[in-house]
Amino acid sequence: MVFKRRDKRPLWKILIEFFWPRGGWSRAAQYVRHRLHRLPDSPEKIARGIFAGVFTTFTPFYGLHFVFALILASILRGNVIAALLATFFGNPLTYVPIGVVSMKMGYFLLGEGGQPDDTIARSLGGKFMDAGDALKNNFMTLFNGQTPDWHSLTIFFNEVFFPYLVGGIIPGLIAGGTCYLLSAPLIRAYQQRRSGAIKAKLAALKAKAKRQADAQQKSD
Repeated sequence: MVFKRRDKRPLWKILIEFFWPRGGWSRAAQYVRHRLHRLPDSPEKIARGIFAGVFTTFTPFYGLHFVFALILASILRGNVIAALLATFFGNPLTYVPIGVVSMKMGYFLLGEGGQPDDTIARSLGGKFMDAGDALKNNFMTLFNGQTPDWHSLTIFFNEVFFPYLVGGIIPGLIAGGTCYLLSAPLIRAYQQRRSGAIKAKLAALKAKAKRQADAQQKSD
């Protein structure tokens, strides 16, 4: 296959590169920025895609951010490739602060007066794992005849998922809106500079071709 890796990475290396990509997160960010600049679309449409991708990272739909970013970008008529690339705003280095801010905001908006930091940490870590185990165990009850237990999932929904979903809206709008306002003029300037460079290169090639043609005529 064309896109199949020639070197199969061991599991430990895949895990390490998930948390720290080859070349570091700085290089990964530069690659995403480079790809965003070179997308063949209007700056506003690319910026709307960036907004969609960044906003999606403030939702608790882990594992589905690509899907929701694509849907939101389509609704906003933004560039879907930009939306997918912008979901890298959420990564192992930013998910914890994003989750803490979103959940604290959710507790505040829902009138729960905020939760202590250790509860939030448990919610982001342990309760996500508890919910995953509960989903797996409840699925297995379809085959082993046992009774499903929804207690962990109920706790997860009430204390994590719903506050996260509600609380992520405001910081998501702020972060996404900021990225939109910053990216649109930067992409426009890059496209104009690149267009000017291409035009200058074409003009130089035409001038060179004309000089060669003139020289050929004189020699004839």
